[in-house]
Amino acid sequence: MIVSPRQSAGLALAAGIFAALAFPPFGLLPGIAGYGLLLWLLSREADIPARRAFFYGWLTGLGYFSVSVWWVTEAFLVEAEVHGWMAPFALAFLAGGLAVFWGLACLVFAKASRGGWTRIFLFAAILSGFEWLRGHVLSGFPWNLPGETWASGSAPSQIASVIGAYGLSYVTIALGAAPALWPDVRTLKARGVLVAMTGLVLACLYGWGAYRLAHAPGPSPTAPWVRLVQANIDQKDKWRPENLQVILKTYLGLSATSGARRPDIIVWPEGALPAVIDDLLYPDSPFLSGLGKTLSPGQTLMMGTNRASPTLEGGYLYYNSLVALRRDLGAPMEGFRVTGVYDKHQLVPFGEYLPLSPLASRLGVRTLVHMPQDFTPGPTPAPLEPLGIPPVQPLICYEALFPGLSGTVGARPAWLLNISNDAWFGATSGPWQHLNIAGYRAIESGLPIARATPTGVSTMIDAFGRPGTRLGLGQMGVIDAQLPPALPQTLYGRWGDIGLMLMILGSLLLELALRLRGKSKGIDRELPIPRAAG
Repeated sequence: MIVSPRQSAGLALAAGIFAALAFPPFGLLPGIAGYGLLLWLLSREADIPARRAFFYGWLTGLGYFSVSVWWVTEAFLVEAEVHGWMAPFALAFLAGGLAVFWGLACLVFAKASRGGWTRIFLFAAILSGFEWLRGHVLSGFPWNLPGETWASGSAPSQIASVIGAYGLSYVTIALGAAPALWPDVRTLKARGVLVAMTGLVLACLYGWGAYRLAHAPGPSPTAPWVRLVQANIDQKDKWRPENLQVILKTYLGLSATSGARRPDIIVWPEGALPAVIDDLLYPDSPFLSGLGKTLSPGQTLMMGTNRASPTLEGGYLYYNSLVALRRDLGAPMEGFRVTGVYDKHQLVPFGEYLPLSPLASRLGVRTLVHMPQDFTPGPTPAPLEPLGIPPVQPLICYEALFPGLSGTVGARPAWLLNISNDAWFGATSGPWQHLNIAGYRAIESGLPIARATPTGVSTMIDAFGRPGTRLGLGQMGVIDAQLPPALPQTLYGRWGDIGLMLMILGSLLLELALRLRGKSKGIDRELPIPRAAG
């Protein structure tokens, strides 16, 4: 089939869009065939020029990331009069920049591939390897990894407990790339082998995942009860000074809601109050007096907040933090004591700090935070052990994107806590995809994860990545849930991304071995690579 250069460019863009539509909340799983369409474009001509291979990959990535991260524009429209002009540039910069990783992956593939049926393994190895780089280079942005296509908590997602989301990316790309071989298949036998191989991988994903889910342990009767508070405060209203008391009253009222069981832990989301915590902890403050009427002795409030730390020079460092406050009779601060503080480690570029700050400032670019200056990153994440509750690893907003970030220092926690301000992203696909991504951290670690946001989606997720009762976008209320049990440490928790590296290494060694032999046997003879004009 002869396809013009313009048509090829359109197909490359469409391939990325199809692959992105496979993610929740769209859930169009056949869209993973977009990886196959990209592989077909790269394989349809002999010795494809490096520039053209890069262009196809970049266009596919542009389509993929434009659909995946379009919600970023909503953050700039919260204060449209100040930041609105940056919205289209932010999307173009982010989607186009991330697409460079896909362009480079396709360039490397075009130079390394020898053709034949094994090219799907080489393609999956190189593209998943560059996705790993996307999650690590320049602090990383691993939003919507191909392996997170499958809904968190589903049977196929369970393999992430062994190979993580990065390893599952390799498997997902290889599955999606398999249809690229179909036009080359000439005999019924070869077609049968291709279908059987694809079916076997899918059967293993679904079968092993279903078995794992069927043997999930039941809840522990002694596990603490957690209340997740969702106040539904719109980001546009949050930082108006006159709204502070109304917002505080809303959170306190929801926290005091009567339920079937008194919660042991109450969770407020990231940056719940439009204030710095240091300005609220003083005798007779409305915050402490209101909290004294809300919390009973022995209860702990875990609240997302901003805090300021004085410097020797007389200034302040600002942190995006989680603070644990416990009410105890006889404690300081009118019966309250701070039992734990976690400062966000992985900050959002342009949202919480400015990369290349002097240059960006001259261009009129500024962060979105309502602080006198950028946030300062906290230390490497380590579990908190607040008095009276199980050890917990906080993940503030963006930090839930990063596989392996939880529990990297210190003892293994009993649960994860993801507080997030998804109000920035409005009623878009962003909050639903963030929920799905957070579920993969539960699967990888074998730990339940409680998730609290101001406007949705809040829920308790078990150690298999399955969300429980949810408060959706634009809803106000609370969720009372008993903390699900933790599982024994997963293989991914022990070994990290070694599974991905072994798959990549195996694919490269297979390609090298076949190249040294000069030919391959079996089905490869049935799959000659067409050399059509580009």
